[in-house]
Amino acid sequence: MKSHTKYLTFQIPERMDFRNITAEVEAVVRESGVREGLVLVNAMHITASVFINDDEPGLHEDYKRWLERLAPFDPSPKTYHHNRTGEDNGDAHHKRQIMGREVVVAVTDGKLDFGPWEQIFYGEFDGRRPKRVLVKVIGG
Repeated sequence: MKSHTKYLTFQIPERMDFRNITAEVEAVVRESGVREGLVLVNAMHITASVFINDDEPGLHEDYKRWLERLAPFDPSPKTYHHNRTGEDNGDAHHKRQIMGREVVVAVTDGKLDFGPWEQIFYGEFDGRRPKRVLVKVIGG
């Protein structure tokens, strides 16, 4: 069994945004030489997410509005106890919990084995600084 690990770094200028990282993950799968296996894609920061969905701008805007209703940005310590530690990103931790930490995708014949319209996205909820995503491919 082969194993191949790569770290991708993203710096999103907005506080919250989504980036399609499917092409980057596909490149790592090709580098790995794995023909049959799995790829794990994992946000390595507790205010970021990796998820699978459609690459449709209206859907992404809906996500932003929905997440902001569920966990509105408020840097004060009134809304989020976490912000009483001197942080201002309590909302970002909640948004990450909702959107998830990681995805696992099957690799079949050397390619990501997706359903219709599926793409991999990096979700940022406390942007403006570099953050890493782990891509680990295993298989043969």
